[in-house]
Amino acid sequence: MAVTVLITGHAGLLGSRLADWFLQNKPEVRVVGCDDFSGGYRENVSDGVTSININVGSILMDDIFEEYQPDVVYHFAAYAAEGLSPFIRQFNYRNNLVATAGVVNNCIKHGVKRLVFTSSMAVYGSQKPPFAERMQPRPIDPYGVAKYACEQDIRIAGEQHGLDWCILRPHNVYGAKQNLWDTYRNVLGIWMYQLLHDQPLTIYGEGLQERAFSDIRDCLEPMWRAGFNAAASKQIINLGSPENFSIAYAAGVLQGVTGLGEVLHLEPRHEAKLAHCTTAKSERLLGFKHKTSLADGLKDMWAWALLQPDRPKVKREKYELDKGIYDYWK
Repeated sequence: MAVTVLITGHAGLLGSRLADWFLQNKPEVRVVGCDDFSGGYRENVSDGVTSININVGSILMDDIFEEYQPDVVYHFAAYAAEGLSPFIRQFNYRNNLVATAGVVNNCIKHGVKRLVFTSSMAVYGSQKPPFAERMQPRPIDPYGVAKYACEQDIRIAGEQHGLDWCILRPHNVYGAKQNLWDTYRNVLGIWMYQLLHDQPLTIYGEGLQERAFSDIRDCLEPMWRAGFNAAASKQIINLGSPENFSIAYAAGVLQGVTGLGEVLHLEPRHEAKLAHCTTAKSERLLGFKHKTSLADGLKDMWAWALLQPDRPKVKREKYELDKGIYDYWK
């Protein structure tokens, strides 16, 4: 019997690249994708994917589950603007927490064999890294709160309704098909947009924040295993590079790759200063291997970025809360 996977957010970086991986490596698997194309692009979706234009928070998602009867669901759809989330609280919770609750309901009702949910390093907050899965989450922003709440809801669904799940906590994943046009998320994508438009690379504060930048290609096979390996059942697993670099250093690497760009320091924002993870669990359960250096990953992503159309930059005209918002977002 053929296996069907449903990928929410299949036009974004994680979803589109995992769909491509399935098409190339598991051609017997039917890939169905749902996306409202608010943060991902149709051009990211490859032929061979059954693509459905729908917001995953829609009540019509029940019809999608009923028609396609997915065996495994990869729930990647989210609005991952962590720094912006204190100023769009209601939007954040609707699109991340409430929408996920709908996906969980459908997974239970339609007998999905496993739900793979991408949480975030944001659940750890400002604790001392490296972040290990056994650490008690302490998010410091509404985005991290929403992701942790989703984790808890999924665990309850497992205990009460028998839903099998695997929760991944990605760490600054980047690569081709990433959104370069969103003002508020994906620092490497923001920088590439700035370089393409002869703008300086903007850094919040001194750039001493440390992150584990992780090439998407190193994460694809582990994401597949999260949905199909018995060992990943009901596990929470970090997914990210064992190497961590400061934001300032990463900007320097990108300058070296492209030969472009000056740096402009802006006012600091409320965020975790140090965020990187342990990899032992992902290596043991998902076969994760760090293969791609930051320089090599940025070189390949930049080559892809140079071929992209000049899409309009996304910036909100209105926020839910203006008090305390940073000057560069006003």
